[in-house]
Amino acid sequence: MKLKKANIDWNSLGFDLVNTRSMFIAKCHGDKEWTTGTLVPFGDVKLSPAASVLNYGQGVFEGTKAFHTFNNQIALFRINRNANRMCWSTKRLCIPKIDPEFFINSVVMTVKDNADFVPPYGEGSLYIRPIVWGTSAALGVRAASEYTFIIYVSPVGSYFKEKIKLLNLKIETNFHRAAQKGIGNAKAIGNYSASLYPLSKAKKEGFDEVIYLDSIDGDKIEEIGSANLFIINNGILKTPKLSGSILDGVTRDSICKIGSNILGLKVEETDIFLEDLFESEEVFCTGTAVGVTPIAKITYKNKCYDFNKSQIGPITKKLKKTLINLQRDEIKSPFDWIYPITN
Repeated sequence: MKLKKANIDWNSLGFDLVNTRSMFIAKCHGDKEWTTGTLVPFGDVKLSPAASVLNYGQGVFEGTKAFHTFNNQIALFRINRNANRMCWSTKRLCIPKIDPEFFINSVVMTVKDNADFVPPYGEGSLYIRPIVWGTSAALGVRAASEYTFIIYVSPVGSYFKEKIKLLNLKIETNFHRAAQKGIGNAKAIGNYSASLYPLSKAKKEGFDEVIYLDSIDGDKIEEIGSANLFIINNGILKTPKLSGSILDGVTRDSICKIGSNILGLKVEETDIFLEDLFESEEVFCTGTAVGVTPIAKITYKNKCYDFNKSQIGPITKKLKKTLINLQRDEIKSPFDWIYPITN
């Protein structure tokens, strides 16, 4: 790996795009195989105004990270999960399959070429964004005949401005993020644009994010706009079960396994009703971008509920620390989650 680092103030990194050296790009025409792909200088891409992704939202993406580990390697974390989820998402949106091995090799190639943009050990991570678009022109509603697979990267720090942010959330009752038998369980680009309006309203009211309820009865917790949700009560770690409208988050799965296999917690993937949430001792959310972020306050119909006296809870703190330790390869792990990148 290149030892010389990019000229970046690592301590001031937030979660904003930093232009890097290169990005990966591959093409697929019709039902043919994906091209081998190549690295090109990071920059703008050219699209027809009639491109399927622009008109009909035919696109999916992933989010993962590369870290500098304790022994100064650059490593990916649970990249196999991202590769497999990309397979599912592309199938759901009628996009040609991206083989997991091709996906991983393409990510590795991109990270290697931008290795000097991986923040130093303990200073952040290299966020990796694989994205697939339908790029052929289509006036009528139909699957594209040409697709583009791009991977770009950016060094990032904390998703929120504060290093340790405790969230103030609002439960949304007028809008739903996704519906049963829809595409809520795929990492489709449209799922995120659908949450922008409720989120913008919530931010104007002083909240950090929105919690969505199920679209059938409206009495069960689903997830936050860009993260999965967990509660802790009587030492039991609970998260909403995957109902078909909830994204199967990589960090969600990691926390479930850390809780049960390392911390010895009872873990339940189950229905979480509003009263279960309000009675919780600790609440937090998870995601590749947010990691493990504690939730201090939740407002529902103008009533505010406070959790753990607006402090990070003891179990949440252990889960957060253990996840970071595993990502940086700082502790012995019972899982095969680290994918080292070497020359």
